[in-house]
Amino acid sequence: MGETMTAIAIEGGKGPAEALKAVSASRPEPGPGQILIKVAAAGVNRPDLLQRMGFYPPPPGAPETLGLEVAGEVVVGAGRWKAGDKVCALLGGGGYAEYAVVDARHALPIPGDLDLVHAAALPETVFTVFANVFEHGALKAGETLLVHGGTSGIGTTAIAMAKAAGAKVIATGRGADKKAKALALGADIAVDAKTEDFAEVVKAAGGADVILDMVGASYFDKNLDALNTGGRVVYIASLGGATLEVPVMKIMQKRAVITGSTLRPRSADEKARLAAEVERVAWPWVAAGKLKPIVDATFPLADAAKAHAHLEAGEHVGKVVLVVG
Repeated sequence: MGETMTAIAIEGGKGPAEALKAVSASRPEPGPGQILIKVAAAGVNRPDLLQRMGFYPPPPGAPETLGLEVAGEVVVGAGRWKAGDKVCALLGGGGYAEYAVVDARHALPIPGDLDLVHAAALPETVFTVFANVFEHGALKAGETLLVHGGTSGIGTTAIAMAKAAGAKVIATGRGADKKAKALALGADIAVDAKTEDFAEVVKAAGGADVILDMVGASYFDKNLDALNTGGRVVYIASLGGATLEVPVMKIMQKRAVITGSTLRPRSADEKARLAAEVERVAWPWVAAGKLKPIVDATFPLADAAKAHAHLEAGEHVGKVVLVVG
């Protein structure tokens, strides 16, 4: 293990996908309570695209290098982990590299018989869905989840987790092909958001109790229309507008809860709490085959620019993963 490693840097500090370049960087050193992972694979997520464009800076103390989730082998252990253990982990940054350091509490064992590429597709999406759908959204067995962007990395994970928990799932996607794929992934009902009014379809199916939304303002009115009394709308992004005009009377009449969250800025202790809950609740679903990470495409680490371009094209179903080494 040398003092340097290959990592991906953003040429000029920000820019298009082509700004991502493989460079030689210093290998990180784990601090107290941290482990060092030899990275086998790293997930590519939409927040990475935003950071690359200069819109989502890393939180204080996090590496400037992109990458919020990895899977690999522990090289330097701490806490429950020893050298040689295979883990996947949620990072504050630094995943697009040959080595990464992380709080030992934010790493989890590889569930079931997953390979490391598929394991790298788990942490960011599973943590996000668990926190937003099951904690903030309080989805229960027998309720209905409406998930927008059902074929995205988050969407495919939300469909699987909600079904594993005994909920009904309605998924939206743009185009007939994505509608068909959402059904194939386990959604009970799918809606082509290009040609169908999702609110009308959802109401005809009995309404939604929880809505997971990454679109934002442009879907807000229809979300409220589709929401059952006592329902919860949970925001995790705002691709279709970040400012809502809220009809207060309708919120009152429906006793609706409008909430949302981000994952990356949470404290280390909060992420550790969340990791423990994910391992307790969701990891048995993975081991049982109820939650299978969907990997759309893989790219070598040096081709991170191509991976970003693929994700930006919007035709993927599931996750994009960088293979390291």
